[in-house]
Amino acid sequence: MLVVPVYNMLLVPESTVFFQLDQLKESAGSKGISLGERVIFIIAKEKDSQAALSEDSFYPIGVSGTITEINRQGYATIQLGYRVNLDGVWIEPDHTIQLSVSRRAEIDDLDSEVEGEKLKNILQEMRAFAAGFEWAEAAEYYMDQIDSIGSAACALSPWIKIPNEERYAILAEDSKAARTEMIEKVLYDFLEVGRITNEAVSSQQKEYQQMYRESAIKRQIEHLQKELDEMHPENVTDIQKFERKIAESGMNETARTEAEKVLNRLRQERKDSPESGMLYDYLDFVTGLSWKKEEAADIDLEMARRILDEDHYGLKKVKDRIIQQIAVMNLKKQQSGSILLFVGAPGTGKTSIGKSIARALGRKYVRVSLGGVHDESDIRGHRRTYIGAMPGRIMDGIQKSGVSNPVMVLDEVDKLSASYNGSPASALLEVLDPEQNNTFTDHYMNVPYDLSDVLFLCTANTTDTIPEPLLNRMEIIQFSGYTPLEKLQIARRHLVPKSLETMGIPAGKLTIDDEALQLLISDYTREAGVRGLRKQIDTLCRILAVKVASHPDEELHITPETVREDMEMHPVPHNGILRDPRPGVVTGLAWTAVGGEVLYIESMMTKGKGGLTITGQLGDVMKESAMIAISLVKDLFPDEAARFAENDLHIHVPDGAVPKDGPSAGVTMTTALASLISGRPVDPTIAMTGEVSLRGAVTPIGGLPEKLMAAERAGSRKVFIPKENIADLRDVAQEVKDKIEIVPVENVRELLQAVGIL
Repeated sequence: MLVVPVYNMLLVPESTVFFQLDQLKESAGSKGISLGERVIFIIAKEKDSQAALSEDSFYPIGVSGTITEINRQGYATIQLGYRVNLDGVWIEPDHTIQLSVSRRAEIDDLDSEVEGEKLKNILQEMRAFAAGFEWAEAAEYYMDQIDSIGSAACALSPWIKIPNEERYAILAEDSKAARTEMIEKVLYDFLEVGRITNEAVSSQQKEYQQMYRESAIKRQIEHLQKELDEMHPENVTDIQKFERKIAESGMNETARTEAEKVLNRLRQERKDSPESGMLYDYLDFVTGLSWKKEEAADIDLEMARRILDEDHYGLKKVKDRIIQQIAVMNLKKQQSGSILLFVGAPGTGKTSIGKSIARALGRKYVRVSLGGVHDESDIRGHRRTYIGAMPGRIMDGIQKSGVSNPVMVLDEVDKLSASYNGSPASALLEVLDPEQNNTFTDHYMNVPYDLSDVLFLCTANTTDTIPEPLLNRMEIIQFSGYTPLEKLQIARRHLVPKSLETMGIPAGKLTIDDEALQLLISDYTREAGVRGLRKQIDTLCRILAVKVASHPDEELHITPETVREDMEMHPVPHNGILRDPRPGVVTGLAWTAVGGEVLYIESMMTKGKGGLTITGQLGDVMKESAMIAISLVKDLFPDEAARFAENDLHIHVPDGAVPKDGPSAGVTMTTALASLISGRPVDPTIAMTGEVSLRGAVTPIGGLPEKLMAAERAGSRKVFIPKENIADLRDVAQEVKDKIEIVPVENVRELLQAVGIL
């Protein structure tokens, strides 16, 4: 008796099977194989080699058979007989298997005529199935040998795709009728699948056949389309385009999974559906991003400094700090460093210097305007739950740059505002935090993106409106206003050539004297930057363009007289030094959004009952400074203190139509009241700035460079500043320090003595 273990093979009693001789020889060992030998097939639970089998590796039912033929093609014909119960299984040392078996009873409830009819139908289906193949004639010979439904199942066993457990369940069924129904179902399922594969028509399986047909056609189309694409790369379908982009993008695993998920949804959508458009836009966006990290390139510091000097005149402190940042990035081989916040008046070059930094680093430049943004979604993006969803401005800028390491300027961060839609300033906390932005997740993308290689630069006119947590993430770099000499050089080197080019005036046709430019700077602009100066130069060049067009052969030479004649406008008035000194009037200095300005404090006493009037649209801080000044003067001039109770005091700060506030008018108010009460006037060429405390101490203020430039422009000879602001003098242009005397003071008494009141 030959014991043969099999796996995933359909064996039916009273059927004929064909078996490979090699597998039979492995089980027979040295005994060999002979005709008429009895064979017991036992069913293995798992697919293991014979050497790895054990007593528990088999199902409890097998089937017996007899070898009836051995052919030259390496196959043996075996006639299966009855089923057997495995009463005992032993594995010998040479891995042969010994059995103790008993015959298993059958329930003979199958009508022979019914079986014959079923076999006839099945053979008919099998012939119809085989008719479409080249091997149909050879198959016909084998089908003629099939004499039972079980034999048909055994013959097709290698191609029938059902699990091992289902094959054993057929063998274990005791009822012949039930077993025949099970086999019949398996065969018809197999033939039905085959029929669909060969586009046979079946009314019962029409819907399934149609689906298979569509799938086959799509695969064929894809194959043909692929060949077409190779011949014409420009004719690529959207699906194929996105497949290639996703494969080549270098996305992280999370992003790739999401992109492939959306791509699968796009495959199933009709092209005219709204959902299809949204899915297309999403894939177009995420595959348009640069996901690959750029290698940190070596930076030539000298070239970087040369580029900064070419694009911007002055700003020495700012340029030095930028060069420091670039040097650190170069040494550490990092793409980014500290988040720099450029703070200063409009037109001082805060935004444009970002473009110069990008050019110096050889990187892409992106500008994101945040002025007026009040919706958190503008930073983090909109969720893809409705039509019209968009990515946030940060990721939109990254996508437009085409790289993962651009220089990104976040413009006007001081003008962010909060609303019921969230706080965009809070959303920026993650963007500008180097510890968090390597996994920044835009709501539209819904996958993390690494922003750690982006060099972020921020600009603002003031830090007062920037939330403290956001401000702490940035390093503040002040942009002081330009001096008249710097403005002249900027106009000569940058503004005039650019304006001539914009207006189409040929080179050499128009020359502008330095005196004419100085007139535009002093009398036609009122700013710390050069934006207004650029507009005035553009206006002048437009006017002159008419003359150049009318007289193309003439060369124009612009002098101050030409400017006054052609501009036809009144110069911008600046507060100058008062000619006649009078008690109660003192020259102060103020910082405004457009730079420094001279500010006069005027005071007057009239008969009354100790009333106080403050005019000039002063804010709460300046009103408090006025109250402190009154108390200090009463203390410094005790003999005159009674006059405050006998008279009404009026304090006025021109211009009345302009709102004013800030702490730096304290010493000026105190000096004005001391001058008024003592009757001693203060030289109008003396200006001062500083806050004052109730102890009489002169405390520090901000905006000193701009205030000193305003004093120099107005014609002041001497300026008193708080002693604690001495360190800020290093930011003041030498041109300004050479023209005015700067006197630091520590308290009010020292100041009043210096101006001749005490």
